Amino acid sequence: MNPSPTPAPSPAAPPKIAVVDLWKSFSGKPVLKGLTVEISSGESLVIVGGSGAGKSVFLKHLIGLIRPDRGRVIVDGQDLTSADAAVGLELRKKFGMSFQEGALFDSLDVFENIAFPLRRHTRMTAAEIADRVRECLELVHLPGVERKSPSELSGGMRRRVGLARAIAMKPEILLFDEPNTGLDPITSAVIDNVIVEMREHLPVTMVTITHDMKSAFRIADRVAMLREGVLIATAPPDEFRRIPDPYIQKFIAGEPLEEEVA
Repeated sequence: MNPSPTPAPSPAAPPKIAVVDLWKSFSGKPVLKGLTVEISSGESLVIVGGSGAGKSVFLKHLIGLIRPDRGRVIVDGQDLTSADAAVGLELRKKFGMSFQEGALFDSLDVFENIAFPLRRHTRMTAAEIADRVRECLELVHLPGVERKSPSELSGGMRRRVGLARAIAMKPEILLFDEPNTGLDPITSAVIDNVIVEMREHLPVTMVTITHDMKSAFRIADRVAMLREGVLIATAPPDEFRRIPDPYIQKFIAGEPLEEEVA
């Protein structure tokens, strides 16, 4: 009797996002220098680094707000950097983004802030929009605040409303731009817990930029370190903590390098 043939290994799933040799300069100053990274579907990747490392510029490339000088951003196999206007618009619909400090419209109440993208980009009825707004607020643990204005909310609550607005359109990819900036440690931990819960309950891929290492280790599947526009390390949190690079170890500990205090 002939033995059964060995099954062929399953091909690896293609990345949700592939960034290939990304370069960007402003006024002749290089900001991103050949950045290459793949982000798997359902993964939570956190990009860390100091001020001026290129984190925000990288994030804006992912959603097509900035075009690179060279390189590609590929989303679900389609090149966002060379896509025509129609294809680019469809690819950007896959994204939801939460900006620094929530970036809410002060003239609109919480309900209208979250409903804004739904009114603008969908044909949902008023009742459907109301249901979706309530659902999003429940996901970020803020039920019943629909008619409050942003000025009535604490900093942490505004961030959570920003998260609710980011998920309103049921995006496939969520981008978080410094979600904990300016928050106290307890409120920062609350935001992290909400992000972790969103990841557990929603079918999304997440990319977060931050300089807060405690936050990074709480929410990341992988941590990637940017330094002066170069990706110098990428690893799961436990492995990242053990990387012997002096810059990484001092960054984790919040200690300056010798040349920075000289």
